[in-house]
Amino acid sequence: MKILKYAFWIIWRIWFYLLVIIPILILFPILFLTILSEKTYPQFFFLARFWAKIILYGMGFYHKIEFEQKLEKGKSYMLVANHTSMTDIMLMLLVVKNNPFVFVGKKELAKIPVFGFFFKRVCIMVDRSSSKSRFKVFELAQKRLHQGLSICIFPEGGVPDDESIVLDEFKDGAFRLAIEHQIPIVPMTFVDNKKRFPFRFFSGSTGRMRVKVHSFIETNGLTLENRQETKKKTRAIILEELESYSK
Repeated sequence: MKILKYAFWIIWRIWFYLLVIIPILILFPILFLTILSEKTYPQFFFLARFWAKIILYGMGFYHKIEFEQKLEKGKSYMLVANHTSMTDIMLMLLVVKNNPFVFVGKKELAKIPVFGFFFKRVCIMVDRSSSKSRFKVFELAQKRLHQGLSICIFPEGGVPDDESIVLDEFKDGAFRLAIEHQIPIVPMTFVDNKKRFPFRFFSGSTGRMRVKVHSFIETNGLTLENRQETKKKTRAIILEELESYSK
């Protein structure tokens, strides 16, 4: 029985990478045209959502979203969620339909074959070991916000090696940007991604992926002095939700 389980995990994981790469190769000419200009980013975003659906449904996942508050079409937001799985990117793309957004992610993702080609051209890459890189992130994020887009940041800054950590401490970047631009923060809890598709190779299962989109945290009137309390408030909301499901 164990042998069959391990065989399933090996095939399933390989299938995941095929689902990531093959649709990009098929759609490459169209995707390439949509990244030639910043004006066509909404079209790229539409194709990215289609790509995300292929991966999640192809892996045997289905999602259930609960909204405490709905996003308004055409408005900019700071989207934040807990980060535990490679599927977090795809799930975020499915949750947010009418507000094209740009991911801020670690530069290592640009090394992934095929996927990395587009990642480094449409997302904002950050080298967390470089203060110069972090400053550049703010410049690029500000530019995207001025274009009417939203920004998505996983504020833990990465996935902790210790799987017993329910929610790692948050970095400041997302909250600083949200306050500087006076845009709402949208906390989201990805309940099942860690269970469904963790980073450990021999693990995971098909099934439901639940998402809770919490009430927005408004930043109107806040200053950078409020950054820490806003960060703590956002983390507390997500952590409380995660702990309620673990019980």
